[in-house]
Parts: sequence; structure tokens; C-alpha cells
Amino acid sequence: METMEKISIAHVSNAHSDWLRALNFYKDEIGILKNRLTEIAGKNTSREVLRDVEHFENQFKLQKDNIQVLSHDIKQNVKSIKKQAEESSAGYIDGELAEQHNTFNDKFFGEEKIINELRQEFNEFAAQWM
Repeated sequence: METMEKISIAHVSNAHSDWLRALNFYKDEIGILKNRLTEIAGKNTSREVLRDVEHFENQFKLQKDNIQVLSHDIKQNVKSIKKQAEESSAGYIDGELAEQHNTFNDKFFGEEKIINELRQEFNEFAAQWM
């Protein structure tokens, strides 16, 4: 008999809150980086700079879209967990919701890694051209 993983609803709720706060922060940060990019593009019109500006514009849009999708999916998961919590007094989620939680955990930390790498890459570019 296979044992199913159980995760405390309190733990999941805390994780979801942390992820959503961090994703909001990253979305705001991308806006700030986009403003800096606009400033750099206005001061430097060389082909090399414009190519990099386009690269960062595309990456910022892609990551902002990824953040929106992930935030939406996490919020949907929160609703499902809340429904399960109302139907059960166990205080744990298991099965499919636990798997979803683990998947979102992986997606969140993957997105966080991408954002951090993009920020570092952009800051190196900005230091060169600002």
C-alpha cells in the first residue's frame, strides 16, 4: 500500500502567501528595470545597445507574463485547498492538492531563479551603458 504525502494546510497557506508576495515584488521590480531600460535606450542608440534593449524588453514581458500565470494558478490552488479544508477537519491536504503544491513550489523557485539571473544580467548591462 502506497502512503500519500500529507501537508499541513497552515504550511501550504504560509507558502502560498510567501510566493504571492514575492511574485508581486518581482512584478514591481520588472517595472523598475523596464524604466531603467527605457532610460538606457534613450541615451544610447548604437545597434549593439538596441539589440540588447530588445532582448531585455522581451525577457521582461515574458517573465511578467509567467508571473501573472503562476500567481493566477496559485490563487486557484488556494481556492481548492480552502474548499477541501471546509469539507474536512483533518487540517491536511493530500493526494492531488499536495502534488499541485509541490509542483507550484518547483515552479515558484524556478521562476525566482530566472528572475534573479535576469536581474544580474540586466544590472551588468546597465552598468556598462548608464
